Amino acid sequence: MTVPGYGGSGADHWQTHWERELPATRFRPASWDEADAQDWADALTRAVEDEEGPAVLVAHSLGCLAAASWLAEQGPGEVVGALLVAVPDPAGPAFPASATAGGFRVVRCRLPVPVTVVVSDDDPYASADWTRGLAAAWGAEVVGIGAAGHVNGASGLGAWPAGRKILRRVSPAAPPRRRPAAR
Repeated sequence: MTVPGYGGSGADHWQTHWERELPATRFRPASWDEADAQDWADALTRAVEDEEGPAVLVAHSLGCLAAASWLAEQGPGEVVGALLVAVPDPAGPAFPASATAGGFRVVRCRLPVPVTVVVSDDDPYASADWTRGLAAAWGAEVVGIGAAGHVNGASGLGAWPAGRKILRRVSPAAPPRRRPAAR
């Protein structure tokens, strides 16, 4: 299940590519641009409840804060793992003011499922050191990917095959990329 960040994930974002290639669903809050932490938590609850069988949360940016808070407050339920990519620092200068107003916060406790945090060395929304420290508080594995910006559509990753390899470590049952049927 994908949990995009502020603004949702556009057509060039790796999450959108993965939704087309995997049996993945996107959680749907009331607004991507007027983000409200409680609305996002409620939307995540609905999405997990609607999922058939266990789910792995694949979150990006603000979606990481939403997913981590949800896991800390709700418990795992049917969620068996999480891949959190480009976790933003709400105290950082680039964090959107509307997201701050929406009540998003950082939980600093061990999360109840296996978590992998992907960190970019030059993410404008959080320093690599800050992200690694938060991952430690969550009890998460950290995967550094070098300089990849905010690991979004602007980073030019396309379908991000290297990220799919990381996902398979989080969820070994994740199917390989779909291939077109032979004609």
